Amino acid sequence: MALKEFNVKNAYCKRVWDELKVRYADQEHFLQAAGLVLETLSPVVDTMPGIEKTAVLERFVEPERIIMFRVPWTDDAGKPHVNRGFRVQFNSAIGPYKGGLRFSPEVSLDVLKFLGFEQVLKNSLTTLPMGGGKGGADFDPHGKSDAEVMRFCQSFMTELYRHIGADTDVPAGDKGVGGREVAWMFGQYKRITNQFTGVLTGKGLDFGGSLIRPEATGYGLIYFAECMLKAVNTDFNGKTCIISGDGNVAQYACEKVTQLGGKVITLSDSTGYILDEDGIDAEKLAFVMQFRGEHKKIDTYLTKYPKAKFFKGEKPWGVKADCAFPCATQDEIYMEDAKKLVANGVKLVAEGANMPTRADAIEYLQKNDVLFAPGKASNAGGVAVSGLEMSQNSERLSWTREEVDSKLKHIMTQIHDNAYETAKKYAPSKTTDYVSGANIYGFLKVARAMDAQGLV
Repeated sequence: MALKEFNVKNAYCKRVWDELKVRYADQEHFLQAAGLVLETLSPVVDTMPGIEKTAVLERFVEPERIIMFRVPWTDDAGKPHVNRGFRVQFNSAIGPYKGGLRFSPEVSLDVLKFLGFEQVLKNSLTTLPMGGGKGGADFDPHGKSDAEVMRFCQSFMTELYRHIGADTDVPAGDKGVGGREVAWMFGQYKRITNQFTGVLTGKGLDFGGSLIRPEATGYGLIYFAECMLKAVNTDFNGKTCIISGDGNVAQYACEKVTQLGGKVITLSDSTGYILDEDGIDAEKLAFVMQFRGEHKKIDTYLTKYPKAKFFKGEKPWGVKADCAFPCATQDEIYMEDAKKLVANGVKLVAEGANMPTRADAIEYLQKNDVLFAPGKASNAGGVAVSGLEMSQNSERLSWTREEVDSKLKHIMTQIHDNAYETAKKYAPSKTTDYVSGANIYGFLKVARAMDAQGLV
């Protein structure tokens, strides 16, 4: 994976960037995330000469703490296994660390540092008092029995519990970690500590969870995109949309687009994508949710809707559409994909996954007048509702579905407006530069807090 050479203009930002490239030459995901942020921060750092004296940028790009540990567990045959567990507690300047736990073979320190770094800015953008962190393990839950996954979750929490807490670090689910896994980890935390606290979010509704949490990232993504369209005097009505992925984010993004008058024609998984030119309506989406709940592949769609097409081993970015929503995983859209999107008339790309678009592809999309929203802004709905769950847990309250959805839409509208106005102030030549706007707005809040709290 070739690293893009970022144009970091501010001298302080460039020095920090050059040092990072040497120190973490083997961490390309983290370097891409840090380089893109430092490139966009140059205009605002020009106006803040005092922050170099207190090393704000050097501290901003370094995690406060990284915890690595072994996770021993036994399979159903009694054979022992050992995986690696991680928690990257990146920044707590504005609140307790907050970010998901990912169980997947691709989990590494590089991936978790990039996700934790992005999480700091994402959480700042929500305006809720949450710092940033990320964690997980290189454990693959696929193909494991319920008992095996439960034993792994319990072993993982047996070490992690000593490093987290409702006012210290509040993990949530992520890839490979759903409500089932969160519940098992919560149960183990409660057993060890003898405390019932809001130490995890994404819990079941019967024990402190929040309504709208499964839908939050997908709904929030479309609420943000709705604001982007409104900013250029249009809406979703009649728009054709392509979505990658078939998990919670993709499913609920599809649902919300349909509710707003748009038509979604693709979904995908690791095997390829389906194209249904008639649109994936509520009935068809219910079928997707059913067979994905049974862990079946996306081409199962054709067993009920044979008019659709399946493209094995391909991504949907060559399909003609108005809007595109990458909702699967990081590194989905490369330069060749960006060129296909532009050639096929796509005018808006909003990220539902974390950093699915390569830096050079983002630059190409923006140069070709495609409205582009980075994941730290457009997919912040999940962590926003996690923050609302923390509030409900602290107050021992449970809000209605309508209350949570209303708060989510308000937060996503606020994120959009803050990013849009910040871009106009610091990147006036590109008034729809949501990348710069989101990075700068998120950074400013964290940087002011770090500077005020001294060299810690």
